[in-house]
Amino acid sequence: MKILQFTLPVPDNKTLICKEESLHHFYPHLHRHNEVQLTWVIQGEGTLVVDNRMHAFHGNQIYWIAANQSHVFKSDPSYFESTSNQSTHSIDIFFSCDSKLGSFFSIPEVKHLKNFIEQNSGGFQIPEKYIQEVSEKMVKVKSTNGVEQFLYFIDLLKLIASFENLDPLAAETQTASYDDTEGIRIASIYNYVMQNYKQPITLDEVSKLAYMTPQAFCRYFKKHTHNTLVSFVNQVRVNEACKKLVDKNYDSIASVAYNTGFNSITNFNRVFKSIVKKSPKEYIDNYFQNIEQPMASA
Repeated sequence: MKILQFTLPVPDNKTLICKEESLHHFYPHLHRHNEVQLTWVIQGEGTLVVDNRMHAFHGNQIYWIAANQSHVFKSDPSYFESTSNQSTHSIDIFFSCDSKLGSFFSIPEVKHLKNFIEQNSGGFQIPEKYIQEVSEKMVKVKSTNGVEQFLYFIDLLKLIASFENLDPLAAETQTASYDDTEGIRIASIYNYVMQNYKQPITLDEVSKLAYMTPQAFCRYFKKHTHNTLVSFVNQVRVNEACKKLVDKNYDSIASVAYNTGFNSITNFNRVFKSIVKKSPKEYIDNYFQNIEQPMASA
């Protein structure tokens, strides 16, 4: 597994790339490209890895991935089982401010749109209250062509640029940067931790995976991910715990803690709150309050 640099082919008569896909699972490799990517996950569950951060995703969510952000929508393990009948469904819109759209974004009347794109280099998730409006506009962009498609695209950008207080998917100042060789190492470590988070993970075993001494690995991993190994493992475990907590399919919070690799409920509560900024119980209550709360009428 390596971080792949994609070059997305854009036809001569197009400025946008729009795709709708229904697959057994999402593309499983960490990759990046020069284009901004707007993805509506219509169906599917898993973990979104963006640079040095990760987020649980599920159906009916929309994500803005900034240009050149390393990312992968990693479907849950159940999607890869030979007997699985699960599937994913998504719509993606890709565009670049530096190619055919470069001249357009230099126009004074739309300069604020380019400023918005540049200011959100960490990416973000579309707030839940705007999902319906944004997804409807994405469908219009996807289902049209020519001038009509371009006008719908500008209307979509105008809407998204009006949103405030967006939480970045990854810190703008801490975007992970590495060449292909480094990418192979980092991606293999990510993959190993995400597959083995339920078990004890030691510095010795992970440093051997990277063909480094423990001391050299600590410096290397910190430099390229802005995380310690312990911090990254904790993020993976808490991310998995969040998915289990909102799924309601568990005996107790303690059982979730032990099933995600924590060796004590005290340590789980402490780490969970340091990452999520809420206790597990507060997280559950807040999640279901938001789900059940009716949207305010316009």
